[in-house]
Amino acid sequence: MASGKSGLTTFSLMKESYTNAGKWLFYFILIGVIAGCGSMVFHYLCQVGVHVFMDLVAGYRPPAPAGEHHLLPQSDVPFSRWLLLFLPAMGGIISGWIVYTFAPEAEGHGTDAAIDSYHRKGGFMRARVPLVKTITSAITLTTGGSGGREGPIAQIGAGFGSFLATKLGLSDRDRRIMMAAGIGAGVGSIFRAPLAGALFAAEVLYKDPEFESEVIIPAGISSVVAYCLFCLVFGWGSLFESPDFHFRNPLELGPYLVLALVLVGTGILYVKAFYGVTKIFRAFNIPNFLKPAIGGLCTGIVGFYLPHTLAFGYGYIQNAIYGNWTSGLPMTSALGQWPILFLLSLALGKILTTSFSIGSGGSGGVFGPSVVIGGAMGGVVGLIFNQIMPGVVPHPGPFIIVGMAGFFTAVSNTPISTIIFVSEMTNSYHLLLPSLLVCSVAYLASQRWTIYEKQVKSKIESPAHAGEFFIDVLQSIHVEDLSHLFKKVTLIPENMNFLEFKQLFSETKQHYFPVMDKNKRLTGIFSSTDIRSVLFSEGLEHLIRAKDLCTSDIIVTTPSDNLNSVLRKVTTKNIDGLPVVSDDDHGVLIGMLYRREVITFYNEKIEEMTKQGKGD
Repeated sequence: MASGKSGLTTFSLMKESYTNAGKWLFYFILIGVIAGCGSMVFHYLCQVGVHVFMDLVAGYRPPAPAGEHHLLPQSDVPFSRWLLLFLPAMGGIISGWIVYTFAPEAEGHGTDAAIDSYHRKGGFMRARVPLVKTITSAITLTTGGSGGREGPIAQIGAGFGSFLATKLGLSDRDRRIMMAAGIGAGVGSIFRAPLAGALFAAEVLYKDPEFESEVIIPAGISSVVAYCLFCLVFGWGSLFESPDFHFRNPLELGPYLVLALVLVGTGILYVKAFYGVTKIFRAFNIPNFLKPAIGGLCTGIVGFYLPHTLAFGYGYIQNAIYGNWTSGLPMTSALGQWPILFLLSLALGKILTTSFSIGSGGSGGVFGPSVVIGGAMGGVVGLIFNQIMPGVVPHPGPFIIVGMAGFFTAVSNTPISTIIFVSEMTNSYHLLLPSLLVCSVAYLASQRWTIYEKQVKSKIESPAHAGEFFIDVLQSIHVEDLSHLFKKVTLIPENMNFLEFKQLFSETKQHYFPVMDKNKRLTGIFSSTDIRSVLFSEGLEHLIRAKDLCTSDIIVTTPSDNLNSVLRKVTTKNIDGLPVVSDDDHGVLIGMLYRREVITFYNEKIEEMTKQGKGD
């Protein structure tokens, strides 16, 4: 009979476990479906917008990467630099009015807003933000503004994850996880890199090389679903195509090391330019909705001379991978005859147009431009070494691909996910070794700078984990670690009368008085507060004994207890000290441990860990 009941209990637990797992699996699949649909809608809006604004209005038809084809036929409208000059300003004023009227938090690059929501807002995002971000980003990017697609699509996925968790009444922790799953799904689908999308959602939250482990599996499920939906509509394959490059010569590591240092310098320039422009625009004393229009005009001025720095720019990097420098330029240009000059103008111009487009309050991401800037600078270094030592660097193409990864690592503190990102985006997995070297060096040399201001250094400094970390640290410290703080106290015999105790009490600063039997075993305890009722009871002092004052229901701690247990005991009963007794015999008193010493020790431990984390 007992065996039958045990089997029934096991079956019930298994059923409950499967039901719970199935519920969460459904949630993450649903997030993936919505994020995938959001990616499809946003991609289609971008395609239509580029055709209407860039092609039909200005006659500018930038090339597309190999994995993306134009959905609409190109027109024969002649190219006009003058229309291209004012087009980004038009997009800026429209998107600026929409953003600052309906959802001001949708300004800038959306990934930072999602990071901030994870750490400081319990994963909460207003439901309108993804919709506003989608519309305004599509307008900004398709009228010539420079930016990426990951920001808006990250907010679409994150926004739905947050919305679903809120509607289901889930905890802040669950909302954060579902929001991060939405980030991974959106980014993984729009860039056709599902594994990297999941890792990115878990890594981008911190400046240190640290992953939010509880996010990886949910983001992985959602990312796979979103990726499959997106590819079912727009075709399978990677975003970029590349020859089958291989790393076979260790001597190439020297040029790759130079590449890493060049990318670090360019990355610092990018971050400083971006936030320098942002600071300038925030200081302008004009209505906020006008600022993206001014930023758009500045973008248009750069684009007037360097049209290849507008919009996405992925097609130019695709052409560079194959060594086709002139294809896609709006008109015959001297830059096409000087590949190094062309790539430099693409990288530096992209830094300016992205800073003006997004730093002024426009909507768009910063990953996309980073891919272009890094690829262009990688091409510059690759071309130089190809001319200097063609036997070691026979083709600049691998440097373009590795440059994409290294540059974004330098500005985002996400080395692992970025290596996977670029490998999936280019379908080139034979360059993992040089990518690892370049990304590692770039990360180590640029930790002080990041394009994501809302990143925190580590879980220790994340408000989302403040309570958890407090408990984890307390549980890792045991009472025996504080043995040097144990206080030796005067022991009170059970039969001591109150008159004798008053004499002792007048000569001590002790507040807690353990009571011992004739064998010096702990039998009770009382505090200075407990004697108030009898302190002035004259005539009874010789009759009242210590055992009459004490409580035998003693709250104690042992050397093997952790500090979390200690603090829980003292706070629950509102007491300032605990007797420390032997683990084997609670009648053997070792000393007293006070709340003040516990808290002081904890603070010193945190300060020590923080200094170690900073490398001091």
